[in-house]
Amino acid sequence: MTDRVNILIVDDLPEKLLSLQAVLDELGQNLVLAHSGREALRYVMERDFAVILLDVNMPGMDGFETAALIRQRKRSAHIPIIFITAFSDDMHTARGYSLGAVDYILSPVVPEVLRTKVGVFVDLYVIRATAERLAEERIELARAQADRAAAEKATRRSQFLAEASRVLGGSLNLSSILTGLSRLVVPLLGDVGAVLWADEAPEQAQIFLAWRQGDGGEIHDRPAPRAALHGELADAVALTLRDSRSRAFGPEPAGVPLWAEGAAPEGCSAPQLVLGHGALFPLSARGRTLGVLLVARENSATPLAENERDLAQDLANRAAVALDNARLYNNIQEADRRKNDFLAMLAHELRNPLAPIRNAIHLLRHPSAQPAQQSWAYDLIDRQVQHLVRLVDDLLDVARITRGKIQLQLETLDLAHVIASAVEASRPFLEARQHQFVLSKTPEAVLVRVDRTRFAQVLTNLLNNAAKYTPKEGRIELAVERVGAEVLIRVRDNGMGIPAEMLEHVFDMFFQVSRSLDRSEGGLGIGLTMVHRLVQMHGGEVRAFSEGANLGSEFVIRLPVAKPSPAPAPTPIAAEPSAAAATCRVLVVDDNRDAAQSMALVLTQIEHDTRVAFDGPSALAVCEVFQPHVAILDIGLPLMDGYELARQIRKKTWAAGTTLVAVTGYGQESDKLRAETAGFAHHLVKPVAPAVLLKLIADLQRQQPVNAESKKNASGGAVFAE
Repeated sequence: MTDRVNILIVDDLPEKLLSLQAVLDELGQNLVLAHSGREALRYVMERDFAVILLDVNMPGMDGFETAALIRQRKRSAHIPIIFITAFSDDMHTARGYSLGAVDYILSPVVPEVLRTKVGVFVDLYVIRATAERLAEERIELARAQADRAAAEKATRRSQFLAEASRVLGGSLNLSSILTGLSRLVVPLLGDVGAVLWADEAPEQAQIFLAWRQGDGGEIHDRPAPRAALHGELADAVALTLRDSRSRAFGPEPAGVPLWAEGAAPEGCSAPQLVLGHGALFPLSARGRTLGVLLVARENSATPLAENERDLAQDLANRAAVALDNARLYNNIQEADRRKNDFLAMLAHELRNPLAPIRNAIHLLRHPSAQPAQQSWAYDLIDRQVQHLVRLVDDLLDVARITRGKIQLQLETLDLAHVIASAVEASRPFLEARQHQFVLSKTPEAVLVRVDRTRFAQVLTNLLNNAAKYTPKEGRIELAVERVGAEVLIRVRDNGMGIPAEMLEHVFDMFFQVSRSLDRSEGGLGIGLTMVHRLVQMHGGEVRAFSEGANLGSEFVIRLPVAKPSPAPAPTPIAAEPSAAAATCRVLVVDDNRDAAQSMALVLTQIEHDTRVAFDGPSALAVCEVFQPHVAILDIGLPLMDGYELARQIRKKTWAAGTTLVAVTGYGQESDKLRAETAGFAHHLVKPVAPAVLLKLIADLQRQQPVNAESKKNASGGAVFAE
């Protein structure tokens, strides 16, 4: 031992200190001399001692008091104390031992005896110090080894998670991520890794499987259908999907087969994989469970360690976010593709009627056009305009329905009457394609609580859809069947059918089974979306069925049967309006000059006094002089919009008898409410049929007849104000 130990000698007499020092110098240790109890206490607080030689009789603080204070300090409480005194009696000895003395030596001391006794305590101190140092070294070594193991474990974990981030973040392709995720599990976490991807259709879920057979064996991966799972493992996976909680599973006596006998994935070289211990982890992100991660050992009786389960759970959490990001990206891509398809379809459908309209106008302008040709051209323009109106109405309807802006006017009706309206509306389409149409109804009346117009629209859309996708001279059937408290309405055809993979998408917005370039069927891909939403709003459901391509299709509506309601009191039938009894002063305001002037000319033909303005300030100037009975205002006007123009007119004293009519392309319920707030009495959506507008003015005249002065001032012409 190279380091010397400390020995404390305490005595108030210098000559005794020198004597004791001379005796103990031969031990070769570090001797510390203290001349009082206080000095001894100071040394004890500064360093450690192997033994203390303490004189009993000292002035100020004797040896007993000094020993008592040394014993009170935790660090010095166990230092051996040898009392040295010239007085010997039993009371002194007993008191010394009570204070923890290890020996009691009378003065003068025998040098050999003193050196021997002190040497024993020095040796004990050295042995104890050496043992403590070795113990500390062993502890430090163990701590260092543990730190290295923890560091290596943390490094492996970091490397694994870094690789996981690379695999999970390196692609937005779901199949690539799922395959990569299953391979990440093997071999660090287990011999078998599997990912069940359920998303929105658990019954069509697929398993992405990776496994290693034998230590150091090659890692394989294969996709497999969910049906390959069976028994308790399939039940555990289903439970994990439902409750989104991780769970462990252990081996049965013969192990847990990963798939049923004979149901191995295609191309799998292993006839069976028998699992030992493993665990299932839900792949949950943003409030939804997308699938399940399986981690297992093959034929092992050792459960996954806690750190392995923690790492697998961390991997599952990261993977769920990556998978959900990929799912959202794919959904956005699909929505964008369908949007582009829809815009292309919309452009095609809107251009189709414009070509014959332009040709008909050219024919009407030609000086050699015959009356029969002119009549044909007029009819053609009317048909094509009606087609355009239907397209725009369909777009507005689907927007209102999907946003929940349509209020159904429910009434209890005989379903047969609604079906008759739908069949009549679809008859021209069915006859144009020479289809055989069969209607099968129940012998008794079936009452349903529906909106007559909207539910007829549902059936019309289904019949038109069947006619559109059934070749000429095909068969279309509409059948009604009462089943308990429900009625089933089936629309069948023997047309082109629906591929199995597309059945779940037929009610999606803008979806069409056929996207051929000829676009011979037409349509915007929104009819079935409207059917689905409207049936739901009526408290029913609709489903699509098909055996496949060219095998026809069937749409089945389930609707609750209604109880009979008391018949309403008969409403008097109003007489049909006749031509205007008197001339009416009408102001037309629209920044579209063709729209404003054509409407004014229609009104002038039946001798209404008409003025036209193309912006708000001009309209106000005309009103001050003209003081119209009816003001027909566009909303989207320059300089001053229609709402503000209406508010300005309402401030005029002469406007008490003026009826404001909004004619606009904005047809939402909020637009109608805003128009009413601004002072409009009526809200019409463009394009307004001339007959509708003339009837409205006639009704207003009956409600508030035009006076004789109005008749006298009527000029019967149209004046256009700039």
